[in-house]
This record gives sequence, C-alpha cells and structure tokens, in this order.
Amino acid sequence: MSMITERPVTGDAPAAGAQGEVTRRPDVRARIRAYVALTKPRIVELLLISTVPTMMLAADGIPSLWLVGVVLVGGSLAAGAANALNCYIDRDIDQVMKRTKRRPLPTHIVAPRSALVFGLVLAAVSVTLMAVFTNWLATALTLGAIAYYDLVYTLWLKRTTWQNTFWGGICGSAPVLIGWAAVTGSLSAQAWGLFAVVFFWQLPHFYALAIKFKDDYARAGIPMLPVVASVRRVTTEIVGYTWLTVVASVLVWPLGMGPVYGVTALAAGGMFVVEAHRLSQRAARGESIKPMRLFHWSITYLTVLFAAVAVDALL
Repeated sequence: MSMITERPVTGDAPAAGAQGEVTRRPDVRARIRAYVALTKPRIVELLLISTVPTMMLAADGIPSLWLVGVVLVGGSLAAGAANALNCYIDRDIDQVMKRTKRRPLPTHIVAPRSALVFGLVLAAVSVTLMAVFTNWLATALTLGAIAYYDLVYTLWLKRTTWQNTFWGGICGSAPVLIGWAAVTGSLSAQAWGLFAVVFFWQLPHFYALAIKFKDDYARAGIPMLPVVASVRRVTTEIVGYTWLTVVASVLVWPLGMGPVYGVTALAAGGMFVVEAHRLSQRAARGESIKPMRLFHWSITYLTVLFAAVAVDALL
C-alpha cells in the first residue's frame, strides 16, 4: 500500500479494440499476468521489506516461522487487495495517464467488475487469515489499512488535495504495526518509532516519482504536489521530510536498538540526506534534475535500514 510504481502489463492485444482492428482475446497466461499486475507486486515486495525485520525485533530474535508465513501471506493478500481495488477505483484516470494506460483495466484484459470481485475476495481471505491465526489487533490493523487506502486515500484524498501523499502515508506504514501486533498483541514505542520512519520516508520517495510523472498527474486532474507547486517547493519539502525520516530512525536507536542499527541509521541516513540536498540544490539553480535517482536511492535506504533492524534483533 505504499506508493511505488510498478511494471506495465504486457501480453496479447485486448479483445475490445477500435473498429476495423484485428484483435485477439488474451490467453490464459495473459489473464493470469493481468490479475497479478492488479496486485502491483513490486509494491507488495516493498511492504514486506519492513514487516519481517519488525517481527524479528518484536520477538527479540526469530519469531514463529508459522506466524511469519501467515503474516507474509495475509499481508501480501491484503496489499494485493488494496491495490486491485485501487485499480478498479482509478480506472477512469489510469486510461489517460501514460504511466498507467497499459494496466489491465485500461487495456480491457480484465473487466472492471472482475477486478472489483478479485479485490474483495483477496481482502476477505487476508482478513480471515489474520483473524484465525493472529490476534484481533493485527486483524483490525489489516482491515483498517485496506479500507483507508481505498476509501479514504484513493476515493477522496488523492483527487481532492495536494496533501494526499502525506495522509496516504498512514496506510503505507501500517505493515510495521501489523507485524509487531501479530507477534506481541500490542504496540510499543519501538513499533511507533519504526512506523514514523516509514511514514516520513514515503514523502521524499513518492514526491520524487511525482516530479517525474507531473504531466501525467496534471492530465488526469490529480492535484499531486508537483502539479500545484514549483519544483523548487517540492524539492524543499523532499529535503525536510528526508531529514524527518533520518531523525525518526535515529530516535528509535535509544528505544532498545543496538550499535549495528545505530551506525546504519546514521550512515545510510546521511547518504539519503545528501541525495535530497543535491536534488534541491539543482532545482534552486534552475538546472535539470534527476528525481528518479533519489527515488531509487530511497528504496535502497529503506532496505538497508530494515536489514539492520533484523541483524540487531538477532544479535
């Protein structure tokens, strides 16, 4: 439920083409690929990067492998459900954006009703898994994350306010809380600290992507910050939220983390801040900027930081 781009779907031509076109119905493999694409698997991957290390920290070592499996499967299905429902809701804007026009709904490989049913089934299965095999808190957080992403962010915030990315970050940070709650049945200061790290991280991560696809969002009438503000303003906010991300990560250190985590938070955070300032300085000088460099580095940063969380838990 985090905001990261995914690869477009490719396959056979859609069955419903323009008049005079020779079209073919997609084969079974193309349909399977299309349904997988609805779940935006690259987003799911990123969410899981933060979940397993958090569970290890909550368990102070290796948690029950059965529990890890349940949370990974349940969390993947929940994220996939939220993303599939997002594709259903956003089908009107996806067809006018270059970045999204080859998704399964704009290309008619999957019908809107089928995408809706698919998303709802995934949601039901994920919440049921969590309810049966974890606890009420982890289950409630899972259901809440799906509902928030689709009903609050996608239906309302995304289309009405430039602050959509900020408030949308709540559901993208939920996997950290879900993983912790699944192990302990509660939420501690460490859990909320890691939640804050992921929450603030999403702003520079997604603003960099939104700069790249500014024209797409403008064409679709989506008021992302780069659409309504100057590049200089956006890069200034990127710097601010990058600093908040790093500060949040360092504040987690005295909450029971060890030196491996602390050194990693400082080193990786320092590099993250340098990249953000570099982007902002180029914008201030009116030079051509490369937002995707920061976008890709942000993913590396989060991966390295949560790998340090896992190592610290083991040590």
